[in-house]
Amino acid sequence: MPNTKAARKGVRVSDRRRVRNKAVRSLPKTSITRAEKLILSGEPESAQRAVMASIRSLDDAAKKGVIHPNNAARRKSRLMKKLNKALASPVAEVKTEASKAEETKAEAPEEKEQE
Repeated sequence: MPNTKAARKGVRVSDRRRVRNKAVRSLPKTSITRAEKLILSGEPESAQRAVMASIRSLDDAAKKGVIHPNNAARRKSRLMKKLNKALASPVAEVKTEASKAEETKAEAPEEKEQE
């Protein structure tokens, strides 16, 4: 290892950058998850605020070079698509694929019992 100040301290530049970038990379993931949960719960105002915060954090991560700009654009687009779909339809109609599957499973035994 070269005889430099960083080598003597044992902390590499890449390690320092990795630790700093971890928070920048993690914040968008957390905020996107929070926004998606609010979208599915049917709270439009709080969901819009959460989506805007997610977009801001994605833009910051792309600006700092932690994620690729196209990656940020793709994730923003997907999030906005979900939000617009939820805002366009009534809350009762917004259901995930898993909940639809559970409903069909629940309806099938009831029909057999009625016969």
